[in-house]
Amino acid sequence: MSARVLVVDDILPNVKLLEAKLSSEYYDVLTAVSGEEALRRAENDSPDIILLDVMMPGMDGFEVCRRIKQNPTLAHIPVVMVTALTDSEDRVRGLEAGADDFLSKPVNDTALMARVRSLVRLKMTVDEWRARETTASQLGVVEHEANVMSEPVENAKILVVEDQRFESDKIADTLHTDDDSVIPVDSGRQAMEYASQNDFDLMIVSLNLKKEDGLRLCSHLRSNEKTRSVPIIMLGTDENMDKIAHGLEIGAHDYIIRPIDRNELLARARTQIRRKRFQERLRANYEVSLSMALTDSLTGLYNRRYLEVHLQKLLQKNQETRKNICVLTLDIDHFKEVNDTNGHSAGDEVLKTFATRLKDNLRSFDLVARLGGEEFVAIMPDTSNEMALFIAERLRRSIGEKSFKCNIPAGFLDITTSIGGAIIEPGAHTVKDVLARADKMLYEAKHSGRNCTVFEKIGKLNPGDFKQESRPLIE
Repeated sequence: MSARVLVVDDILPNVKLLEAKLSSEYYDVLTAVSGEEALRRAENDSPDIILLDVMMPGMDGFEVCRRIKQNPTLAHIPVVMVTALTDSEDRVRGLEAGADDFLSKPVNDTALMARVRSLVRLKMTVDEWRARETTASQLGVVEHEANVMSEPVENAKILVVEDQRFESDKIADTLHTDDDSVIPVDSGRQAMEYASQNDFDLMIVSLNLKKEDGLRLCSHLRSNEKTRSVPIIMLGTDENMDKIAHGLEIGAHDYIIRPIDRNELLARARTQIRRKRFQERLRANYEVSLSMALTDSLTGLYNRRYLEVHLQKLLQKNQETRKNICVLTLDIDHFKEVNDTNGHSAGDEVLKTFATRLKDNLRSFDLVARLGGEEFVAIMPDTSNEMALFIAERLRRSIGEKSFKCNIPAGFLDITTSIGGAIIEPGAHTVKDVLARADKMLYEAKHSGRNCTVFEKIGKLNPGDFKQESRPLIE
């Protein structure tokens, strides 16, 4: 996995050493020898990860990290602080400034490469969601770009897997500082059981479990669909560095070396919780944007863009399955008069009720979309010719036989619809031609007195031949 790494250190031999190590693993290495240069390069060169020295003249690493994490365009870039400082207060200070991890000088090669690979994978995932959010912003459906550092860290739900009671009590007591809900378990079996029943923001797993392999549990949690995206912090000792490096390789997010420092535990937990919530926000923004891009905001039905893509896929599938598709176009009769007489708010109420009645009278796998204005389309795959006629007439009756409640003096409006239908047999068809065929039948229905259904090759349907009680409503 290639990536662009920015190495920041004011001592040139340190820079050269890290550059050599990373280049030997085929990373593209950028360098900076001051905090100011680091900020410029981060802005201009878009690194995938930053290795940042703490002790630099002028602007130190803590301040550089703080500024990076305060910048919405840079905050998602992982920062690893590289330092000779060993005091836990310094680690906590860096983590609180937004650093993703600390590496101690002299840098352990195994730890360095494992951490770089782990954070680069994370960065690529975040980049994908940010790219989707950018597209949504350009479509005008997401107004504000999310920032990882603005995410809340309190009230998280955390699973702790630790068979030493005094350690799990210490962890829970520490995390209660943020009003976190902590569930302690002492075995992998219990962990998987709870994980299958709950949605956790973080999982903390001991690598020193007496009766089982904590690393294997991490692997199971990472491969399980429900827990795949939940961050994992490993607990281990200095002697466990090889296992910790392996854990980072298989998808764990962070680690803490025993004895556990309470402040460091809290800082690392906050980092992971904040990051998870940031990714969830990006994902939610994308899903909202996708919904807004593909659905009609008033009725909640799919829009023309989605309809055309979906119908194209159905037509392709139609050639394989050799089954017919029914396409209906529906138009609200005299809708302009509804708006002109009662106002657009009443018209909106009619459109929403109309959409609801269509959905309620179609199968779950049928598609109904609003093309715009008062025109709608219903697509019914795998439908016999006879059933298509019955469903079309059922839709027409569902509109015309019951008044529409509206916020007008009379309290209701009588609404009818005209329907044009076409049975699409297996073959080479385009979306444009298929919709045009049904639309032509709609035109004939409107010029045949409205409140009627006209099918291609069949003509105007006689309502008496399609009474509701004469057949079951659903195939």
